[in-house]
Amino acid sequence: MKTAYDIVMKPIITEQSMEDAEMKKYVFQVAVDANKIEIARAVEEIFGVKVAKVNTIRMDGKMKRTGSYPAGRRAQWKKAMVRLTADSKTIEFFEGMV
Repeated sequence: MKTAYDIVMKPIITEQSMEDAEMKKYVFQVAVDANKIEIARAVEEIFGVKVAKVNTIRMDGKMKRTGSYPAGRRAQWKKAMVRLTADSKTIEFFEGMV
């Protein structure tokens, strides 16, 4: 059984995600095998907010070279964009970033 902290791994802090934070949209790196329902429940449990919608996207790992011959890849990962309801409070973790 996965805990909420196994599903939501870390927040993604970028310029675009910080602009969306004003509209109560937050971006997280999540477990690759997690579905939208699990992600919504995990965010609600960790931060004490109400989730309206979850969008997910699977990100391919970048090609990387380690010397001349062996070309490799970074690991694939999953990104979740979480939108909160209008009456929900904001996530305090992101407030100091903007």
